[in-house]
Amino acid sequence: MTAMHSIVLTILLLCADHVLVSSVANAQQRSLRAMVSSDAPMKVRREFNVMISMRDGIKLAADIHRPDKPGKYPVILARTPYGKYSQAAYEQAEYFAGHGYVYVNQDVRGRFDSEGEFQVLVNEGHDGYDTIEWLARQPWSDGSVGTFGGSYSAWDQWLAAEEQPPHLRAMVVQSTPPDIFLTAWWSGAFNINELFWCALVDGRVNQEVSMYADPQIPFHLPVITMDEALGRRMQKTFRAWIEHPIFDEFWQKQSYQARLSRVRVPVLHVDGWYDLRDVSATLQNYNTLTAGAATPAARGNQRVLIGPWWHGHYDQRKSGDVDFGPDAVIDRKSVYLKWYDCYLENKDCNEVTKQAPVRIFVMGINQWKDEQNWPPHGATLVPYYFHSKGQANSRAGDGVLTVTLPATEPPDMYAYNPQDPPALAMEPNDSLAADQRQPESRNDMLVFTTEPLDAPLQVCGHITVKLWASTSAQDTDWVARLIDVHPDGFAQRLTDTIVRAGYRGVSPYPRSRADFAVLAPGTMREYTLDLWDLANVFLEGHRIRVEITSGFMPLFSRNLNTEENGLTTVGMRIAEQTIYHDRNHPSQILLPIVSE
Repeated sequence: MTAMHSIVLTILLLCADHVLVSSVANAQQRSLRAMVSSDAPMKVRREFNVMISMRDGIKLAADIHRPDKPGKYPVILARTPYGKYSQAAYEQAEYFAGHGYVYVNQDVRGRFDSEGEFQVLVNEGHDGYDTIEWLARQPWSDGSVGTFGGSYSAWDQWLAAEEQPPHLRAMVVQSTPPDIFLTAWWSGAFNINELFWCALVDGRVNQEVSMYADPQIPFHLPVITMDEALGRRMQKTFRAWIEHPIFDEFWQKQSYQARLSRVRVPVLHVDGWYDLRDVSATLQNYNTLTAGAATPAARGNQRVLIGPWWHGHYDQRKSGDVDFGPDAVIDRKSVYLKWYDCYLENKDCNEVTKQAPVRIFVMGINQWKDEQNWPPHGATLVPYYFHSKGQANSRAGDGVLTVTLPATEPPDMYAYNPQDPPALAMEPNDSLAADQRQPESRNDMLVFTTEPLDAPLQVCGHITVKLWASTSAQDTDWVARLIDVHPDGFAQRLTDTIVRAGYRGVSPYPRSRADFAVLAPGTMREYTLDLWDLANVFLEGHRIRVEITSGFMPLFSRNLNTEENGLTTVGMRIAEQTIYHDRNHPSQILLPIVSE
């Protein structure tokens, strides 16, 4: 086990795909506290634990902050499974209430002070609808309701908006994950972070998960009993997720993306490039609504804001050793207030409606850029092909990345041993932009690198890898990672992904177990690996690098390289992997290049 595994639980707890597992409340506190100031001009009246009846009689608890003077005011609603009361939530509510809004924090069904049973995302649509309409009827409400929140609370907003509550007028969604099925299953590979999220919400109040700082937990087999390694048995969440590896009815009732066209209000979409799959979901949602929202007003009033951030950390300019500069931190308080002022109060709309619909932070040059579309007009997909003399193993190997189509070249080979899998480097400080040179020193990682660039190269759009590969196993994984190599050798992680080969990449939503097929050992085929969306300038003197391997610990369950279900079994074997890059099998990464 490598030295990196000594911090694996910290990684898991801080980098969960759809929630900051170890400290959801703390992360939200840091994020929201930065939005609060003492310049609020109005005194605030507070009512705690107001019980709001849902259509089935269940009552949900809400804390209500409103201006302390007579009148009717627009309302902002935030619904959460993590506890409606924290210092940050209080300060957030005080800020908006002080600026003329009623601000409501509500515990979702079955969590904290709310009645009922918590079922992940199952009740959020109709509970959100009922709450919005109840708020619109109150004597202090002017009938205009907006919603706010990130991660689970973003899911919550989408599900409610798809129910089309008549008084919903605007939304601000942060760090929106894709459908929960895609959060748990990345192209057939199970996201181990979900284990810790399920543990966090395994009760009416948040459970303590810091005690699970055991680097062996991600290695526990079989995967389906990992909850027992935590001293829990989570049948309705973690185990049910393992038992449903296809997009069946179990997942469909918890999902939102297929119904997005029902949304009929303006939405401000906020995310960060280091949210990986989440940021791609955010951009996909934005494109879906601009093309087909339920009303023309909704289609024309979508805005997206993407910074160099990761999940929930919108107020940090650094990720590990990478400093994105002072412009990386923005005054979100002001941005959000202007959004609500426009769409809930119909005032001061010029700045909001006339701004570019897409505002992105371009890493590398560390500058904000306005675009009219995503991906930007003028972005051209350019293939960068893999080359070697058959020894691309490790960064000391002969792997090269160029725009020249390969001719006759020998393939590259490596042995993937699930007992000692490759791992993602996250040091220092659990940075998602961390230096990847340590794992690149392994022979079970192929490394393909360009020559130093003689001019800056802007990559802005959606990235994919086309990989021609074969394996000696009956199932295995393929992992791809895009790296920005600095002149001093620092290998900055940009984005990465994983594909379980037995699912053949047929769809991110396999709908039948027949979509999984045992591989015929030695059979070559092309795999498509989705590397999500990115905006980064590779500066002059930097190099572009692609890593190819078969392990993505500790974030994803190991493929055991057998024909059996690796989530419920323990047997494993070594897989001999072959990656091809010749004229007929041109393995490549497709980079969206923008020429200024």
